[in-house]
Amino acid sequence: MKLVIGNKNYSSWSLRPWLLIAQNDLSFEEVRIPLDQPDTKETILQYSSAGKVPVLVDGDVTVWDSLAICEYVSEQHLEGRGWPADKAARAEARAISAEMHSGFPAIRGQMPMNCRATGRKVPMTPELEKEIARMDRLWSDCRARYSAGGPWLFGEFSIADCMFAPVTSRFATYGVSLSDPAREYQQQVLNSKAMRDWVEQGRQETEVVEADEAGA
Repeated sequence: MKLVIGNKNYSSWSLRPWLLIAQNDLSFEEVRIPLDQPDTKETILQYSSAGKVPVLVDGDVTVWDSLAICEYVSEQHLEGRGWPADKAARAEARAISAEMHSGFPAIRGQMPMNCRATGRKVPMTPELEKEIARMDRLWSDCRARYSAGGPWLFGEFSIADCMFAPVTSRFATYGVSLSDPAREYQQQVLNSKAMRDWVEQGRQETEVVEADEAGA
């Protein structure tokens, strides 16, 4: 497999499938294309007509979009283990992953992922407060019901954890206060080896995307 990604410091969408592949110790080639450069779009178009990262190339199969890539990897390389085995847990994991995929516009817009940044503060709007509270409840409720099987949202590591991993980084960057259960989950993600590797490599990058340098 070949996974085409953007900057590790900024690209939350790239992190999601990368984390699933890395956490499961699958063999793959990483192709990093720095974002916001004069040739970024042209270079990405060599891999996908969508013109965006991430892109997975697996033999004669090309998949774009983070969640679609995770689904493909789970089906083709993990025998479906990307999702919980239990039917109800699997349905909920898919539902909250889809909610993350399409929702939380205030968190996305006001708190862009920036692994290098610490101690950043952004204005707290009512929309942002509402989304943070929703995120806290999601993490806390899932762990309360499923953590007996392990420390992740649904006990064992799943695609749902990949979908929310960038938010754990965002909340660390902007110093978001969380309930104890949600903070414990945040630390579970941030302290995992694959996530620590991604963050460290992101911090070593030198490119700057001004639009994602939010907060002061």
